[in-house]
Amino acid sequence: MSQNYTGSNPLITTEPYKELPENRYVESVSDSRQLDELEKNGGIQPFLNDEIAPTLSVADAIAQMLENLGVSYAFGVAGGAMASLWGALSNSSIEVLNFRHEAGAAFAATEAYFANNRPTVVFTTAGPGITNALTGLFAARGEGAKVILLSACTSAPQRGRWAIQETSTYTLPSGGIFTPGALFNYAITIESAAQLPQIFRKLALAMAQPGGFVAHLSIPTAVQTSLVEDIALPQLDVTPFPMTASKEAIAKSVELLSSGPFAIWVGFGARDAAAEILELAEKTGAAVICSPRGKGIFPEDHPQFVGVTGLGGHASVLTYMEEQPPLRTLVLGTRLGEPTSFWSSALVPKGGFVHVDIDPEVPGVAYPHVETFGVRSDIKAFVKELLQQLPDAPDSTMPLPRPEHKAIEPASDVDYPVRPEVLMAAIQKIVVEGSDAVVMAECGNSFTWSTHLLQFAEANRYRVSTGVGAMGHAVTGVLGAALANNSKAVGIVGDGAMLMNNEISTAVKYKIPAIWIVLNDARYNMCHQGMKILGLKGADATLPPTNFAMIARGMGAEAIVVVRESDIEAALEQAIASTVPFLIDVVIDADRPAPSGGRNKSLAAQGVKSSAAKNGVKQVSFPMV
Repeated sequence: MSQNYTGSNPLITTEPYKELPENRYVESVSDSRQLDELEKNGGIQPFLNDEIAPTLSVADAIAQMLENLGVSYAFGVAGGAMASLWGALSNSSIEVLNFRHEAGAAFAATEAYFANNRPTVVFTTAGPGITNALTGLFAARGEGAKVILLSACTSAPQRGRWAIQETSTYTLPSGGIFTPGALFNYAITIESAAQLPQIFRKLALAMAQPGGFVAHLSIPTAVQTSLVEDIALPQLDVTPFPMTASKEAIAKSVELLSSGPFAIWVGFGARDAAAEILELAEKTGAAVICSPRGKGIFPEDHPQFVGVTGLGGHASVLTYMEEQPPLRTLVLGTRLGEPTSFWSSALVPKGGFVHVDIDPEVPGVAYPHVETFGVRSDIKAFVKELLQQLPDAPDSTMPLPRPEHKAIEPASDVDYPVRPEVLMAAIQKIVVEGSDAVVMAECGNSFTWSTHLLQFAEANRYRVSTGVGAMGHAVTGVLGAALANNSKAVGIVGDGAMLMNNEISTAVKYKIPAIWIVLNDARYNMCHQGMKILGLKGADATLPPTNFAMIARGMGAEAIVVVRESDIEAALEQAIASTVPFLIDVVIDADRPAPSGGRNKSLAAQGVKSSAAKNGVKQVSFPMV
C-alpha cells in the first residue's frame, strides 16, 4: 500500500484543500456518530479496493492499515493474549518499543505525537494491561494527541469462565473503556475481519482532522489469528478538510479588535501559527501573554511579551492588566482553564474575549459570565485573515511590563545544597540556549520552577501537561519526544515522579538520548511545603533519600550526582554531549519556596482554608497541582 504525506500532516494525500458547499467542511471529529454522519454526507473520499490474499490474518491487516495511517511508533507491554498482534506489529515497518509499564508507554506515545505530528500506537495485553494504560491515555485525550490503543480481550467462548486476565463485560465496565465517551473518541471491539474496512475508514477520517483523537481497538485473542477472506481492505485516500471561519465571523472579529487596544493570549493550540502571531503582534502593537503550555510560541525575549499566565506564571501579567488594560483579549488556542487562568477576574478585559478554537465548546466555558465572541477556526488560517484586514497600529512609546527575574544572590561558602533558581539558570544557559533539545517539566514544583524561570524563543521546545498533570508524564514522555525528534530531550522532574514511573532501562535498550534532571529533595515537596504552611501535623510527604544516579547506572545509563552549585554547568554539558541516556541527580534546597502563589490564591477563592483560618488567622491555601 502506498503512503502519500503532505507537509507536517502525514495523512494521507497530496491533494490541496478543497472548497466544499456551505456547512460541508469538517471542523472536528469527536465521536463515531459524527464520523458516520460525515460519511453519509460525502465527507470522505472514495477508496481504491485491493483484494487481500486469504492468508492474511486480522493482526497483519491491522498492522498494514496502521502503516497506511502514517504510524511510525508503537509503545507498549506485550502479553500472551495479544501475542499475534504484537508479532504483526514487530514485523511491520512500525518501530515497536517494549516498555516496562503501560502508563509510561502511553505518555511516551503522547509526546512522540507532539514531536512529529504523526499518530502513534499504544499496545497492551488483556486485563491489567488495559487498566494500567488508562492514565496515560487520559493524558493523551486531555493534551490533544492522536493515539490509537490496541488491546487484547478474552475471546467469546472463554468469557465468563474465569480466563486468565479475563477481559470482558464480566470483569470490566463496558461503558467508557470499550465504547466512546470521556476517555476515547472512538472505541470498538473487533469480533470479525469484516469490520476492518469500516473501522479504518473512520480512523483515517479522524486522523486527517485537526485536534486530538484517541481511539481504542480491542481485539479478542482468537480474532487476531483469523483470516481476512472475501473482503476488500481500502487504500486510504482521505482529503483533509479546512477549518476556516466564516466571512461574517472574520468581519465581526475585525470590528471588535479594531475598536480599541487588544492583547493576545496564546495557548498550545496555536503552536502551528507562531510566525503569523508574531507578525500580527508587531503589526498591531498588541501585548502578548501565554499559557504554560504556550511558552515559546511567541518569543519570550520579545519586547511585546508580557509573561506567562497561571501556574508558575508571572506577576507582570497582572501589572499589565492593571496599568495598561486592553479593551479586549484575542484568545488563540487555549481553554483558559484553571492552570492557565485560575479563573481570575483580574485577567478579564472590559470588552471581553474574542476566543478562537477548533473546539466549539471551548469559548465561554472558563468565564461563562464574560462577554465572549467565539470563533471556530484553525488558528493559522484565522490569523492570516486578520493580517489582511486589521490596520497597522501607531507605534507605542509606553513600554510593556516584562516578566520579573530576580537577581540570584551569590552562593554561600558551603555551596550546598543547590538552590532551584540556580539550577534553572544553568539549564537556561546550557540546555535552552546551548542546544536544540526539547525540554519537558514534570508536574509539581518542577513545573512551577521551570515555567517561571526558563525562557524560550521558539515554539515546540517546551512541554508540560496541564490537562491531567499526572506524575510520571515527563519522566517517561521524554523518551517519546527524543525518539520522534531524533535528538536530545530533557525531562526536569521530581524525585517522587522518578520513583513512581521511570523508563531508564527502556531508553538504554533502544539507545534513546533522553536526559533526566532530578530535583532530589527527599520529599513530595509541593505537598510538603503546603502542609507546613497550613500547620497540619501528621501528614507525611517525605521520602527516603534516594541515589538516582546509582539506580540509573545500575540500569546501564550514564549518571552523575550534583550536590554543589559550582558543579551544575559541567554536569549539564556532560549530559548534552553524551550519546547515551543520562541522568543528573541534583540535591536541591528543599526549603526554597516554589513560585506557586497564583495557585494558592485560586484555591483560597475555591474555599480551601488552613486550620489556622478557623481561629481568625490569615487564610493560606495548599499549593497542590
